[in-house]
Amino acid sequence: MPSLPTGQSVTPAADLRGALKTAPKTHFAHLSHNELPEFIEKLESYDGSLQTRLAIKLLLLTFVRTGELRGARWAEIDLARKEWRIPAERMKMRSPHIVPLSKQAIMVLETLQKLNGHREFVFPSPQSPRQCISNNTMLYALYTMGFKNKTTIHGLRATASTILNEHGFPRDVIERQLAHQERNRVRAAYDHSEHLPARREMMQWWGHFIAGKTTTKHNIISMKRAAR
Repeated sequence: MPSLPTGQSVTPAADLRGALKTAPKTHFAHLSHNELPEFIEKLESYDGSLQTRLAIKLLLLTFVRTGELRGARWAEIDLARKEWRIPAERMKMRSPHIVPLSKQAIMVLETLQKLNGHREFVFPSPQSPRQCISNNTMLYALYTMGFKNKTTIHGLRATASTILNEHGFPRDVIERQLAHQERNRVRAAYDHSEHLPARREMMQWWGHFIAGKTTTKHNIISMKRAAR
């Protein structure tokens, strides 16, 4: 082994510098603004499980994370206050999260209540009602609808974020609704605002936006009810 110059130490990792690169951030496949109407039309006509169709629809209306939706409990939802309060232990960032419920989201929950209101979970497993539906339940429905490789369930969050940003909603309000952690630690230490009034307004706008993206008879009836 060749000798090193005096005072130079051996650093095994030195030979690896430049050889290892940080993996690029993965972006979930998601729908564009123009692809959304087709998706909603196919969702409304999905002939599989009604519970699964309603699960995807509620996720689209609330854009929570998949695990947060699957584990939803009736005890977390207050239809009178139009709020869904997810406890910290079920959130990725371990901080409680409030989801303002649009008229359209409440309609979905009212239908689910008739189906599963006697259960703990909003979306109980058909095989094991004391547990929630599996990770793959909604994903398989997307495949059946013809959207494999076009979007993921998580990708619906990106679709909502993109469209809301394009329509001029404040970034802070959108990020708070997505329950993203503030990357700037100094700012996070001082900004404890929930932006709740603005988020309520944004979520109702989003509910009307989604309702307006289909012309199916089912949704026309839903829009009339939501406008009451």
